[in-house]
Amino acid sequence: MNALFRGKGWSFGFRTAIMLYFVCLIVLPILGIYTQSFSLGWAPFWESVSDPLAWKAVLLTVKLALIATILNIFLGTMIGWVLIRYRFPGRSLLNSLVDLPFALPTAVGGLLILLLLGPNSLVGSLAESIGIEIVFHEPAIVVAMLFVTFPFVIRAIQPLLEELDKSEEEAAYTLGASKAKTFFQVIFPTMLPGILSGAMLAFSRGLAEFGAVVLVAGNIPGKTLVASVYIFGEIESDNPQGAAAVSVILLTLSFLILWIVNLLQARRSGAK
Repeated sequence: MNALFRGKGWSFGFRTAIMLYFVCLIVLPILGIYTQSFSLGWAPFWESVSDPLAWKAVLLTVKLALIATILNIFLGTMIGWVLIRYRFPGRSLLNSLVDLPFALPTAVGGLLILLLLGPNSLVGSLAESIGIEIVFHEPAIVVAMLFVTFPFVIRAIQPLLEELDKSEEEAAYTLGASKAKTFFQVIFPTMLPGILSGAMLAFSRGLAEFGAVVLVAGNIPGKTLVASVYIFGEIESDNPQGAAAVSVILLTLSFLILWIVNLLQARRSGAK
């Protein structure tokens, strides 16, 4: 009986410690942002979020994150397909490099983009010669968002492709279906939940990116100033209420995206 009581006591203490850790690390900071944003009332909150520069920063962030997400859908799906379905020299190395943006500091990623695509680089000089400006303009922001969100779609579809029963493909081929028809009617529906969940996570991550973007965006108000850099500027300007108000918009969008992702994953688990 004593041993059983000690075991239950240890389990209860462990669960309590985990919950306290979760509350202190996640819940309290989130509540703090919402509290700070409404600390002066609804009118100052609305004034902060309706500021033209704030709205332009948020809308620009959403637009560029959406572009990066669309690119991620196509590139991530193709790369995930190749890494799972084909065997070639260097495949293991390429597969491990997919997770590099997770391990690399985002500021380092921004510096890499600056060195590779800047006006003094080969790519940057060639682009400028044909009238395309990359660094300190919107294309550089998209590249930075694409870099930091690169693994999400790939890692989301790889397990689905590994679990796919190849007998279904073989049956489709036996019945005379072409490769394209087999892909879109047999393979793609299996990959779709992973593509959607990975895309939404990439979009949410792109909304919040700061380290890589701040080095390559130029941060021109109304043109290349994204929401995360705007929030940083408000903090530097001693306006925490304004920074919190814009943060609430991004935070609420992220909550909605995560809720949809969890809903998709729950439906996928229920369908199995």
